[in-house]
Amino acid sequence: MGLRRRLGGGRKPAPAPDPRPSAPEDPHGTVRREVVITVDPVRLPGELAQPPGAIGVVVFAHGSGSSRLSPRNVAVARFLNGRRIATLLFDLLTDSEAEDRANVFDIGLLAARLEAAAKWLVTRPGFERLPVGLFGASTGAAAALVAAAHLRIGIAAVVSRGGRPDLAGAALETVTAPTLLIVGGDDVDVLELNRQAERRLSGRTALEVVPGAGHLFEEPGALENVATLAADWLEPIFEEARREPPGGPGRRAGA
Repeated sequence: MGLRRRLGGGRKPAPAPDPRPSAPEDPHGTVRREVVITVDPVRLPGELAQPPGAIGVVVFAHGSGSSRLSPRNVAVARFLNGRRIATLLFDLLTDSEAEDRANVFDIGLLAARLEAAAKWLVTRPGFERLPVGLFGASTGAAAALVAAAHLRIGIAAVVSRGGRPDLAGAALETVTAPTLLIVGGDDVDVLELNRQAERRLSGRTALEVVPGAGHLFEEPGALENVATLAADWLEPIFEEARREPPGGPGRRAGA
């Protein structure tokens, strides 16, 4: 946790941010693999984690200026692993691509990489019949929504953390997957953008506000709140999708 210092005048100090959230320990029996996803002509490194008895799998889309090593996404992914949800964290761009800021905000490109990763994932042994969800942060949330609109019945659920759903444009109206929007209460501008997006999304949607949290959810306990909200949203959706017949909605990204 971050350090706190006493302030003069008897004023109560504000909670110190925790810039490096710690990831919980892996559940016993979790299989964690380094993988490479080929999206011609590039090769994108990632990490695939499968806890025992997985009920679904979530593909993460990191925000601008980040990567598969995002400490916040890693912490949320480990929490989901503890709730029997497998996770895939991967780089949306190569190092050279990320140097071009235009690529970082190219939502169409990022969404195409996310779609390719979701389709690749369900060809992996042990993942063929798991429902697939998408978790996006910042600009990655827009990419997740566009990918969900394109894949439609192949995506069981979407979660956005401090996202910019407005950047998904017209795709918002065609997203059918249940979508959870999580925003910090102090992230005023992004909160308003998410309220507007909530009204445009056509499927089941919920907006959860984390009181006192900023855009990066650095405040003590804020990220844990995000992870719990995400798991509570995904678990029943994945369980329902697993009860559907083969080829039903939310079963496979490649369907």
